Amino acid sequence: MNYPRECGCKGARSCLKCESNSDLGIKPKAFYQEFKTRKSFVFCPYCSKIYEGWDTENIEAEHAASHNNLPGYNFPGILVQPDFITKDELNHLMKGIDEMHWDVSQSGRRKQNFGPKTNFKKRKLQLGQFKGFPEFSEFVQTKLRQVPLLHDFYVIEQCSLEYDPEKGASIDPHIDDCWVWGERVVTVNCIGDSVLTFTKFTDDPNLKYNLDYVDTYKQHLLPRGPERCDLQEEDFVVRVPQPERSLVVIYGEPRYNWEHCVLREDIKTRRVCVAYREFTPPYLVNGNEAEQSEQINELAKYFWNHNHLNKIIE
Repeated sequence: MNYPRECGCKGARSCLKCESNSDLGIKPKAFYQEFKTRKSFVFCPYCSKIYEGWDTENIEAEHAASHNNLPGYNFPGILVQPDFITKDELNHLMKGIDEMHWDVSQSGRRKQNFGPKTNFKKRKLQLGQFKGFPEFSEFVQTKLRQVPLLHDFYVIEQCSLEYDPEKGASIDPHIDDCWVWGERVVTVNCIGDSVLTFTKFTDDPNLKYNLDYVDTYKQHLLPRGPERCDLQEEDFVVRVPQPERSLVVIYGEPRYNWEHCVLREDIKTRRVCVAYREFTPPYLVNGNEAEQSEQINELAKYFWNHNHLNKIIE
């Protein structure tokens, strides 16, 4: 079942529609039930520490109440900035997003993808249909570079993602590819509060996610302070809140040593987010593979009017 089904799922990915088709014989994954059996911690955006617990809804009040005197632990490599975009900016962004065509994706999601064509298995990069990004979203990229952690973050892929609770939308535990996508994994959560759930990656790094490629550019990764979580148990869960209009950045240890997912049970209403990716150092302007990415890097500076595009399609 590696071929795409009508709903967009393929392989091990599934949504409520294909799970309800008895002919397919697909059983829903029990990530939520499994993770609930483990010790869990919630990341606080206001003090950047993790505290024992599962629910994220009242994290601001819990922070104000000093987290009920629970001990907090460092979990470096996560930035959550609430209210990253204003309500007016959100309305402008969502208007543009919803005026554009959505493509079906896996696990009950829809997507709008703007970036080069990538083959992660063969580590092959092509321009594909990439022509830059929609003009209505340019302000977001400008705001990203105003964040100190992202001052030199240059977007090479921008992907709008919609999660629909009626489809059982989710994304399975994974690490973003490490061959072509750089250290900082950036998401602007537009509408629909959500949660990123992190679990320690324990498989062979030479076999998944192109993690073995990290050694070729490790010396170029971000300079940091403490790189490891205070807690070194392998079976605990970290829950990172993603409020509406917030910015979330993953880097460092959570980027390379932890899988992250969005659980179906955490999608209560329609959720739309915009994910941003940068190149790994070899594909940057002065990198070893810059010749392959030169045209892509140039086109990534261009923003086009989506209304003009829609008229052409019509």
